Amino acid sequence: MSHLRRVAGLMMTALLGQSLALNLYAHTGVGRFSSAVKGVPTRVYVPNGLDSTVSVIDPQTFKVLRTFKVDREPQHVVASHDLKTLYVASDKGRQSLTPIDPRTGKVGKPIPTPDPYNLYFTPDGQYAVVVAENQARLDFLAVGSMKRVFSIAVPCKGINHMDFSPNGKRVLAACEFSGDLLKIDLSARKVTGKLHIGGMPQDVRIAPDGKVYYVADMMANGVYLIDGSGSVPKKVGFIATGKGAHGLYPSRNAKELYISNRDEGSVSVLNFATRKLIAKWRIPGGGSPDMGSVSANGKQLWLSGRRSNVVYVFDTRSGKLLKSVKVGNGPHGLTFFPQPGRYSLGHTGNYR
Repeated sequence: MSHLRRVAGLMMTALLGQSLALNLYAHTGVGRFSSAVKGVPTRVYVPNGLDSTVSVIDPQTFKVLRTFKVDREPQHVVASHDLKTLYVASDKGRQSLTPIDPRTGKVGKPIPTPDPYNLYFTPDGQYAVVVAENQARLDFLAVGSMKRVFSIAVPCKGINHMDFSPNGKRVLAACEFSGDLLKIDLSARKVTGKLHIGGMPQDVRIAPDGKVYYVADMMANGVYLIDGSGSVPKKVGFIATGKGAHGLYPSRNAKELYISNRDEGSVSVLNFATRKLIAKWRIPGGGSPDMGSVSANGKQLWLSGRRSNVVYVFDTRSGKLLKSVKVGNGPHGLTFFPQPGRYSLGHTGNYR
């Protein structure tokens, strides 16, 4: 009897261990929508940087429904933490965040904001984090008023993308022009460490188990694996993916990572569990896949063609290019909305 109890205990321990395994993307699986987006029409929003416009695509028909003007050089379209607003970040000219009501499509009055290259939100929803690339700082805005509360200066050039630690208290940020990675303590409001990796680091995305960050590097032509658990980030590996590695997007089941290789017109697929590449999808005739989002049902990967003036739609099951949708000049950080998740951490598809 005692033997049976011991076996049962071991089985229960194993089951509990499996159920307690960390998956930071557990709430972003297919169908796991927040009630905040109920009834919101599904659209793809594409900022055309060189035209200072945003194109709105119906992903069912692949048709551009409309295109509207925004302030100069829109970089990314970002969902707010509460999923009720989309912001177009324009970092040239007047420099602003232009709000869009995704339920009605109504475009609001631009909010003057210095140098908003990118936009994130703290996990607690208290602050919007403006990545002021040319100002070498992060500006923290009160979400209610979108007014600056404080800033964190950064000792690098070209800060652009970042992701949060599992507990949401720290950030790993990439600086593309100086080739640095920064560890930032949000509670202490300071940079705690810097790692120089050289090259041109771009998108940053934490693994589902929270053990490493993946950092795409356009000049190294692959992704670095970074241990961000300490006050100073540490390089623990590198995986060559393709020329111009740029954007990083977890699959809906959090088993794979899609990596856009902008300078060779391909997407590499990495298995999170093994940290090995398992596929490469190529654009016939080449292309320039940049930033984007995974569709809500996980069956498609939408990426802007930065130098091709189109949006690419890949079938995530076959890897085939389903469609190239003509948009404006210099499309960049497009977002597919709505997506599953309790809240948005910003960028073009970082949800929890």
